[in-house]
Amino acid sequence: MNQKKKGPVGKYAGTAKVGTKGQIVIPKEIRDMFDIQPGETLLLFADVERGIAVMKSDALEDVFETVPQWSKKDE
Repeated sequence: MNQKKKGPVGKYAGTAKVGTKGQIVIPKEIRDMFDIQPGETLLLFADVERGIAVMKSDALEDVFETVPQWSKKDE
């Protein structure tokens, strides 16, 4: 059972249990907030001291599209 706390609009705090296969269920409120659909790929970032972060993979599309521009020299 997920526990959740109401907060400001656009914010969410809650819990998720890790299942026997190491899976977690992303609460519906978060899936709705970020328009996460079944089968969608998510990126996971982990740091021993700071924890785990999850983001939609399409959030980095803009970064990848601008990387070639960063490497171009002014002509």
